[in-house]
Amino acid sequence: MVAIRLSRVGKKGHASFRFVVSDKRKDMYGPALEILGWYDPHMKPTKIEVKADRVQYWLSKGAQSSATVHNLLVGAGVIKGEKVVKAHAKKEPQPKAGPPPAEKAEEKKADAPAS
Repeated sequence: MVAIRLSRVGKKGHASFRFVVSDKRKDMYGPALEILGWYDPHMKPTKIEVKADRVQYWLSKGAQSSATVHNLLVGAGVIKGEKVVKAHAKKEPQPKAGPPPAEKAEEKKADAPAS
């Protein structure tokens, strides 16, 4: 499957990204089918340069865009639609084996016979 995704370029501490079209199963830093543009999050305001006609072409051919790329393209007005919320699975807090020590002491006092 072909995907439109970001490929990191730039020096350490100042990353910029390229919009690339590549096979989803291959390394995104390897040779790409096509470079569609670039994105620099460090510029104020954030700078996005993209070939809108080529993005539309690849999407019409069945290419899937990553969630981040989709949101960037919607924000830039290249494609229409709603932004995608990329959900992360949250870890449930594991319950402890027993109550905390302070509660245990209170329980012992309550269970003790009154003298």
